[in-house]
Amino acid sequence: MLKKVFARTSDYISLVKFAHTLFALPFALIGFFIAISRYPDRFTIWLFVGVLLCMVFARNAAMAFNRYADRRFDAQNPRTAWREIPAKVIRPYSALIFVVLNSFLFVLTTFFINPLVFYLSPVALTVILGYSFTKRFTWLAHLVLGLGLSLSPIGAYLAVTGHFSLLPVIFSIIVLFWVSGFDIIYALQDEEFDKSLKLKSIPAFMGKKNALITSIILHFISATFVIVAGVAGDVGILYWAGALIFVALLIYQHFLVKPGDISKVNLAFFTTNSFAGVIFSAAVILDLFFRF
Repeated sequence: MLKKVFARTSDYISLVKFAHTLFALPFALIGFFIAISRYPDRFTIWLFVGVLLCMVFARNAAMAFNRYADRRFDAQNPRTAWREIPAKVIRPYSALIFVVLNSFLFVLTTFFINPLVFYLSPVALTVILGYSFTKRFTWLAHLVLGLGLSLSPIGAYLAVTGHFSLLPVIFSIIVLFWVSGFDIIYALQDEEFDKSLKLKSIPAFMGKKNALITSIILHFISATFVIVAGVAGDVGILYWAGALIFVALLIYQHFLVKPGDISKVNLAFFTTNSFAGVIFSAAVILDLFFRF
């Protein structure tokens, strides 16, 4: 029995690509600890756990819904035919129940945090679930994905404070352009497939060369706001060290992928960006409490 439960749990972890939480969670922690650095008396372990649960539930819902909404496309794409729904490891109906359950748990958790995040929770769900349909009608889908993940620093800050502030908004802008840029790189793999089914993406719209140029521009904007955040936050050396590594990794991934050679897309997409997010967030948080 336990073996079966473990196997099913593993299937759902694979369905939502749980490891990819590394893209959004570090910036949620930035938003949380910016707030705690300003209002240290508001820290409780339960609030921290609540923020983490919100991140997990929201991301589970978004990823599972994306797999559910795209199940027919995934079945036709050799790159994605192995995914749990087209491979019949998880039934579409079961995936949809998983989405509803995680959405409910997300809203319920926000209820116990504060009224503002509770009232805004349907807005967040609309953005992150709505992304799954954007490839059907706009090549700006990458920016919608970036917008969804960019809610994490603001949301975590609001969970602590109950009000908006400029600095976490700047970090959200960093996430918006960072994620949009590397999602374009990832989408290079499906340029021809997207064209064949009239799905919208920047590679399908512009071709590989121009798509990579667009990704570079978006990452340049992200790097610019890294500097803006540093100036606005009056940061110390730890922040700038982390910022330097983050920007260097942004640049590095563009040396890995070329219009004529996209064999290292996964290295650029997951490995490089995971390290970038984790290292940068660690540097930001350490700088908040150990400023030199």
